[in-house]
Amino acid sequence: MPGTAGYAEGASELVAQYEAVAFSDVYREMLHLFPSGPSLIADIGAGSGRDAAALAARGHRVVAVEPTAELRSLGSRIHGDQPIEWIDDALPDLRVLRERRQRFDAILLSAVWMHLDGQERRLAMNHLASLLSARGRLFLSLRHGPVPAGRRMFAVSAKETCALGAASGLDILHGSQAEDLHQRAGVHWSRLALQRTSGP
Repeated sequence: MPGTAGYAEGASELVAQYEAVAFSDVYREMLHLFPSGPSLIADIGAGSGRDAAALAARGHRVVAVEPTAELRSLGSRIHGDQPIEWIDDALPDLRVLRERRQRFDAILLSAVWMHLDGQERRLAMNHLASLLSARGRLFLSLRHGPVPAGRRMFAVSAKETCALGAASGLDILHGSQAEDLHQRAGVHWSRLALQRTSGP
């Protein structure tokens, strides 16, 4: 089962769910860590484009990476007033994004990491680190809890994620726990911010 399983079929409902929560609420504890001046930012697994749109509205140049065509279509329509560049690419390889040879000041992964198995997470972290500019920051929201029917998800932890980041030259800037903003039974979150401190 691919990590995108279930997203195309439920795209409309998922977009409504994503858009019901504000970017500023999801990243409340980490807002001060985002770039203050205009920067190049990638939103990996952008979904409805909620976060990409919020960042574009703040003056950033945003690349929204979303492998599900239905979500890309809905997101680009909903947030068509923002200059977001949408591309079709996916973790763990991010082949299209890496071929562009851009370095990002910040990369976001909101509710994405749990779709990757252990080997995929190791590969993905290496690629994400290579896409960051010097002192660039990686922001992750890790989902914990029961797996919805028809989805491919794995247990992930803040400890393992930070260890993978450290192995790829990323230091921990922030770590916190949060309740589910949709109040789903058994679901909770880890919020992490990692920063690149080594490499070119």
